[in-house]
Amino acid sequence: MSLRSFLQELEKANELIKVKEEASVKHEIAAVLKEYETSVMLFENVKESKVPVVAGVCGTRGRICRALNVSEEELYGRLIEAMRAPKRPKVVKEAPVREVIEGPDLSKLPILTHYERDMGPYITSGVVFAKFPDGRGQNASIHRMLVLDRNRLAIRLVPRHLYYIFKLAKERGEALEVAIAIGLHPAVMLAASSSPPFGRDEMEVANALLNDKLELTPCEKVDILVPSEAEVVLEGRILPDVEAEERMVDITELYDVVRKQPVIELVNVMRREDCIYQALLPSGPEHKLLMGLPREAMIWESVLNVVPKVKAVNLTAGGCGWLHAVISIEKQTDGDAKNALLAAFGAHPSLKLAIVVDTDVNAYDLREVEWALATRFQAGEDLVLIPRARGSTLDPSADQETGLTTKVGMDATKPLREPKERFERAAIPIEPRAAEVIEGLRKLVTRSKAESS
Repeated sequence: MSLRSFLQELEKANELIKVKEEASVKHEIAAVLKEYETSVMLFENVKESKVPVVAGVCGTRGRICRALNVSEEELYGRLIEAMRAPKRPKVVKEAPVREVIEGPDLSKLPILTHYERDMGPYITSGVVFAKFPDGRGQNASIHRMLVLDRNRLAIRLVPRHLYYIFKLAKERGEALEVAIAIGLHPAVMLAASSSPPFGRDEMEVANALLNDKLELTPCEKVDILVPSEAEVVLEGRILPDVEAEERMVDITELYDVVRKQPVIELVNVMRREDCIYQALLPSGPEHKLLMGLPREAMIWESVLNVVPKVKAVNLTAGGCGWLHAVISIEKQTDGDAKNALLAAFGAHPSLKLAIVVDTDVNAYDLREVEWALATRFQAGEDLVLIPRARGSTLDPSADQETGLTTKVGMDATKPLREPKERFERAAIPIEPRAAEVIEGLRKLVTRSKAESS
């Protein structure tokens, strides 16, 4: 399963926008992506490169569901099932990504400079592969990487799995072999973002999501397996004793602090002859969904342990796709909502604000969520405050040394002890004739919008 097969599917559905005008990798492509941030865009005429740029592939929840062939209601269950029952992919020697094998030269790729104070071009959609310390399986995770020169990158590592693997190699005084795959099917991107337990291979999760259709192929100069249908693979080593400064806009739409980070020295490139470079706009919807959606699944599963039905979990765009959640539940008793709040905070420690609503409230429509707060929430009874809890250092208002923050939970569900009629929204019955008029007007408005655009 490949990125380009999914792009062909999107093109048939008229969901792929092809940009034929010339655009520069320095700010111009990023500016267009920001303006059309939920669209899939293919830039065919890149000023600095012959390689086209695609972005926005995972920019909407519906598009990710299309890639996995599931409904939105089935998405969390499918992801959790894949993490519980991973499938080992087949390994092949002949692969599209092996069409061209050459020395490293990052200047050949249209790597974007996104924001005005970025320290340079950043690879933002690269999945970094490294072997587990015991040699059984591999870790795969997405990291931002600053281009330092033609064959070196500074990689942002946070204390998660790849950081731990590199730390062990560094303690031995050894470089860590890595491969960076760019241009991947959404299932591979989602699996690489999912953070299953350490020691579980994310590509086995991806293969389960793809119904055993993922194939891997060996790299040329490092002992690592990568998706055979990737567009580009950069092979290299994270050096144990070299660091460089880097800083970039993170998921909060704010500049991260300047940090010294490890350096990757590239040793080889494998790529398709007509490769496509996949970009990802930092802090855009694609960034937030890939980072947040696996956490939504964790919240969903955790809350499902304390209430019988969880309709939806939404790590909201306004909450940076990471810090705020709306959870829609079907409660049985008046204590269920508070239990759901505590379960959510336990499942996603970075969560700062959580709101629980009833299933008649659309968790993805913040107007409806605010309505539920206005009509069903009483701070004296329904507010939960958890001071000095571990949060996220991505939140600039949290203690940047310890990550401590105050968490807020809000129960915006209907109190079961009160007559339910007090909290039901009024509805107008839609008679057949009215339905016809409404549908006619809808078509008229749609046609008018199409003609004006």
